[in-house]
Amino acid sequence: MSRSFGGLRAVDDVSFEVAVGERLAVLGPNGAGKSTLFNLVCGDLEADSGRIILAGEDVTVLQLHHRVRRGLARTYQTSSVFDGLSVAEHLILARRGIEAHRLSLRFSRAERQRMREAAEDLAGTVGLTHRIDDIAEVLSHGERRQLEVAMALAAHPVVILLDEPAAGLSASERSLLTELLLGLDGSVALVLVEHDMEVALTVADRVIVLESGRMIAAGTPDEIEADPLVRAVYLGEQHGTRAEPSANSHHGGAP
Repeated sequence: MSRSFGGLRAVDDVSFEVAVGERLAVLGPNGAGKSTLFNLVCGDLEADSGRIILAGEDVTVLQLHHRVRRGLARTYQTSSVFDGLSVAEHLILARRGIEAHRLSLRFSRAERQRMREAAEDLAGTVGLTHRIDDIAEVLSHGERRQLEVAMALAAHPVVILLDEPAAGLSASERSLLTELLLGLDGSVALVLVEHDMEVALTVADRVIVLESGRMIAAGTPDEIEADPLVRAVYLGEQHGTRAEPSANSHHGGAP
């Protein structure tokens, strides 16, 4: 795909694939085109050229909400939750948004119970069971990130785009987020833009590196760490050591 803004080639003929269950990290300095690439994939921006294929279907001309219903989910750099709604209400709305009668305000008792149970399951998946009835306003920054991941999962996606999920997190919150991402269902692919190299290289099965809109490197985390250009320009010599994943952590599946 390619996208220009005036004379600036923000994304310049970038092409990649993501397998079922794979964890792909997109790295690069500020202005490399990472967020623009995400905006093209999810439909916030139109590409000047190229195609987006999702689970075998060409979704290039589809609007964002149609892509969501076909299995694409995304989180953004800035936390986007409703301060006055509870964790359960967020998750119920996220799930309701892809259902056929999503605008209806009439729910049977059985349907209410089903939605509540689904919300509790999702909250448990991201470690927010103890916060299920708390409003978002009282959540920590890290817990808001956990909630956003749960909201993305609520739509039963095949792929989730995570735009700097570790931004602004404390060391302990980053560690918790890393374990959360490693432990997600292996049927869901993750594509994450992340400036925290420890998080990105620990979570990722594969990495691509962008610079001035072009893809300049691709490989495993070990290969990217050993690449002299990447080390010098993007990671730096003191970027930290990757954490060892826990025994129950899951990495990618078959294409």
